[in-house]
Amino acid sequence: MSTQLPTGMEHHPDILALREQAERATSSSRGQGVEALGIACGLFLAISPWVIGYAGLLGFLASGVVISNLVLGLGYAWLMAGYGAFERTHARAYASLGIGIWTMVAPWLTTGDEAIRRVIWTNLIVGGLMTCLALAAIGLAMGGSGTMMRRRGGG
Repeated sequence: MSTQLPTGMEHHPDILALREQAERATSSSRGQGVEALGIACGLFLAISPWVIGYAGLLGFLASGVVISNLVLGLGYAWLMAGYGAFERTHARAYASLGIGIWTMVAPWLTTGDEAIRRVIWTNLIVGGLMTCLALAAIGLAMGGSGTMMRRRGGG
């Protein structure tokens, strides 16, 4: 009877160490907080046209930003909810970053000069939060929290 050692890259010691590090980061209270806030921001962006009250205010002109906020808000929530999956963490965090940036510029690119203050301020604030949370997720995925603690703690 022969025993074969696993030969795939998924069993490489460095890959296993990276997975363990990512698991520690995503199961930490910071990782869970980033994930929960990201989900909340995405869901708020999705319902913001109706909560803030600009879904029907601009009529036909608002349809671009309303659809953008609905679809990308749900997409952002879905991406941040799956943040803990190591194999896709980097791609999800970078896609979330793109959605956050798009959210901030969407009022001008989808409605033009007709964008009203409610749309602009909602998208700037929520998009800014989404961008910050995506950057936090990228930092956690890259192990940035551990290096910061080592620098401060002298460990």
